[in-house]
Amino acid sequence: MVLIEALLPKVKTNLILQHGEDDEFLRGVILAALSYAEIYQRKPPGLYTTDEATGENMKPTTEQAVIMLASHLYESRDGSTGGYFADSTGAAQQSMETVDRMLALDKEWSIVQ
Repeated sequence: MVLIEALLPKVKTNLILQHGEDDEFLRGVILAALSYAEIYQRKPPGLYTTDEATGENMKPTTEQAVIMLASHLYESRDGSTGGYFADSTGAAQQSMETVDRMLALDKEWSIVQ
């Protein structure tokens, strides 16, 4: 997927990862983060997640939210607060609130019937 490959080095930079051992796992969490963004923003299915998705329809705040969410999913792969959040039990919730606020900036707010 074009967009996943474009985001992979950005997520690795955010995580300060210099090896490629976890690249396949990272691709999975990036796909999950992109899917979350699509659903949260009420975007058409596949806008960010199809093989052809290039990010042309993705605003910078959405891209940063996806990078942050993918990083959080990588660091907390067991579902706990793990990683750099280990010393703060509320940090995982705060991270998700930040991601949601950033994604809300490009959310489709129309009423769905």
